[in-house]
Amino acid sequence: MESWKKNLWILWFGSFIVSSSFSMVIPFLPLFLIELGVTKHTEMWSGLLFSSAFFAGALSSPFWGAVGDKYGRKPMIIRAGMVLFVIYVLMAFVTNEYQVLILRLLQGLLSGFIPGAIAIVGTNTPEKKVGYALSMMSTATATGGIMGPMIGGTLASLFSNRMAFGLAGGLCFIATLLVIFWVKEEKFVPSKERVSVMNTFKVAGHNKALLTVLALTLLTQFSVMTIEPVLPLYIAQIGGSSSHTSMIAGFVFSIVGIASILFAARWGRLADKIGFHKVLLIGLLASGIGSLAQMLFSNIWAFSAIRFVYGAFFCAVFPALNGLVVRNTPSEFRGRAFSLSQTANQIGGMAGPLFGGLVSGIFNIHSVFMMTGLLMLITTVITYWTMRNSGQSPLPAKNKTSASS
Repeated sequence: MESWKKNLWILWFGSFIVSSSFSMVIPFLPLFLIELGVTKHTEMWSGLLFSSAFFAGALSSPFWGAVGDKYGRKPMIIRAGMVLFVIYVLMAFVTNEYQVLILRLLQGLLSGFIPGAIAIVGTNTPEKKVGYALSMMSTATATGGIMGPMIGGTLASLFSNRMAFGLAGGLCFIATLLVIFWVKEEKFVPSKERVSVMNTFKVAGHNKALLTVLALTLLTQFSVMTIEPVLPLYIAQIGGSSSHTSMIAGFVFSIVGIASILFAARWGRLADKIGFHKVLLIGLLASGIGSLAQMLFSNIWAFSAIRFVYGAFFCAVFPALNGLVVRNTPSEFRGRAFSLSQTANQIGGMAGPLFGGLVSGIFNIHSVFMMTGLLMLITTVITYWTMRNSGQSPLPAKNKTSASS
């Protein structure tokens, strides 16, 4: 097997495990707080614990990206994997909410497994296969996001939430061992610059194409996350009083991830042929229309069908954005570039739900679907505009190749 394929499948499996371990425990944090005896302000603590790791990660990602560019992305993945192993194991032994908060902050400050894995895949994969490889990495996180809650919920029911944390740590340790023994970082060119977050921002500031991709990443994540606080409420509202409402809600939540597993690789192959810009434009436009269409259906099964179609197109977006990071950065800056992309993603992921909850509180649930769709369409227009200004034709042209994107 070719080296890049071996790296891809090992890092795919490792990212799947890390994504599974994350989603295995995070949805059950509110229940774990109750188990710890937190009976007052449980919702506040739940939100604080959920967002703290993202906030800390947004601050620390540029630093770890700079370290990775200087000393190698593989060592950074190993470091992050061991950190997750230790934190999840310690989480199984906490006795109060303050200890959980400290561990969540440390998780955000010290982790970075998946961005490091994406950086290695983006750098070590042959040029004509980058789209396919990055799309496969997207399916890893999507699959993990679907399987994690199922595994975590089963363990919590049969044993306890502490057992779920312990198993999550064990899985992260296995993923780290796979990277240690079987991943080879062959095309690594060490950065000659000193490790400096300010220097990272300075270099990025002179790369207009990268800054555009980072802005699109933030805006896309912000747009799609505005619906997160109200989606469970809407599903419960249109699902009726069925005794299987929880199961139906779980199915509706998972269906976007299922669509991603089925279609992401196809979008990746298409991106290798026609370019990441064009695939990004298609994905954003269809996702915006799909978001608006969701508010038209009050039947749970019709709503689910629209969510599936939406997921089939939206899964093209983030791999295309990652592909544009690869296309617009030299290999010696790629770790820092992906760390900045991670920061943009996390900022959007924190701000989006807050904005969505605010809009829903002032107006109604349907207004959030409208806001999400309009934001996605605005992102589409910005993408089209940047393509025109950068000399990229939004329409197929005989003299252009995918390498131009």
